[in-house]
Amino acid sequence: MDWRGRGCAVSGRLVGVIVVAIIVVAAAALLATKGGGRPTTTTASAGKTASPAGAVGAEAVIKVGGTVSLQGKFAHEGKLALCGFRTAIEWINGHGGVRVAGKTYKLKLVYYDDKSSKDEVQKLYTKLITQDKVDFLLAPYSSSLTLAAVPIAENYHKLIISHGGASDAIFAKGYKYIVQALSPASKYLTSAIDFLVSTGDKDIKIAFIYEDSAFSKSVAKAAIEYAKKKGLNIVFEQTYPKGTTDFAEIIASAKKTGANVLLGGGHFQDGLQLVKQAHDLGWRLKFISILVAPTLPDFYKSLGPNIANGVSAPAQWEYGVKYSPEVAEKEGYEWYGPTNDEYISLYKKLCGNTMPDYHAAEASAAVLYLAKAIEKAGSLDADKVRSAFNGLKIMTFFGPMQVDPATGKQIAHPMVLVQWQNGEKKIIWPKAAATAKPLYPLPNWWSEK
Repeated sequence: MDWRGRGCAVSGRLVGVIVVAIIVVAAAALLATKGGGRPTTTTASAGKTASPAGAVGAEAVIKVGGTVSLQGKFAHEGKLALCGFRTAIEWINGHGGVRVAGKTYKLKLVYYDDKSSKDEVQKLYTKLITQDKVDFLLAPYSSSLTLAAVPIAENYHKLIISHGGASDAIFAKGYKYIVQALSPASKYLTSAIDFLVSTGDKDIKIAFIYEDSAFSKSVAKAAIEYAKKKGLNIVFEQTYPKGTTDFAEIIASAKKTGANVLLGGGHFQDGLQLVKQAHDLGWRLKFISILVAPTLPDFYKSLGPNIANGVSAPAQWEYGVKYSPEVAEKEGYEWYGPTNDEYISLYKKLCGNTMPDYHAAEASAAVLYLAKAIEKAGSLDADKVRSAFNGLKIMTFFGPMQVDPATGKQIAHPMVLVQWQNGEKKIIWPKAAATAKPLYPLPNWWSEK
């Protein structure tokens, strides 16, 4: 399907292909995409069937394929990831493409809507490999969908780059063909715990309430162990099933323990409801830090200032953090990709004049990371590129990136802690990156109804 004049929010089961010749118009016009129909694979510039990498008589291209969630539970994050992919590919192709053994290639993206479904993921990644003949894979958003995709990649010996699968469990299964671009789940809430310790508050009673999913459980397990190690008091722990919308019973139980700090969550919809209901049920909390939901602008738009103000979340990236070629040189990393300002400008141009969040940024970083590894390998062979990652130590606008050679797990990228303050996300931790003083304790955050 030719996607010229179309944008990042696409409905129906679609496949898209990106090439450098495209100048993308504003996403406000792009959102008028028609949905449905049979998926096709075309080149946006010529409307012809896409060619394999380096095909004779065709532009030399490297086909990168994956699924994005444009429907279902992860649709919000999936659309952001798609914009992130497009932005990185536009930058790479516009800056000379990918150099491999003296030859220049352009990146081309092939994607399908997985509808947030594991079954769709398994079917579509098989199709991407066997029918679309992609050279490399980008994983879907979320740990659960990534876990569904990786065995397919392993079976066909195709390298897959994780941009939204943070669960440590993914990298404990002995997989050989996966590399992680983002910080693992075990690092997500350490920043919140470090912040709480820094307050010196001796009356901290933590309730961990989190989704029963691979990602959230990885985060919570590591955070609980870390909090105990730091001497913090955990008074309540409870999981909830995926799709939960009513948290009244869990909140009532947590309140009975005297808990005054809420940590946990899962993804956008459940996190939104958990915070809203904690407020509405009068839970007297002095600090809240939950996963994913508060990092998105729609969190504040949906809840308004009375509820959203003061709520914090761990983030893989925030535009207030500025990595640069100078920082890279100082810290011993090779710089690659656009600067922070260049990235934001290009993203806004391609995606409707909206600011990127970390879901978009980590997707872009995954593409940049892959492109640099291909160049380092000097080959399109999956095993050689995977080996190249082992010796690759780069910094992008997203931050430093380096993997554990044995597992492919990210070991260099740090997290930041953001908090909503007067309608803006501010970085409050670590201190070196902070753009505002923390709101702590939360000033009469709860409802008195």
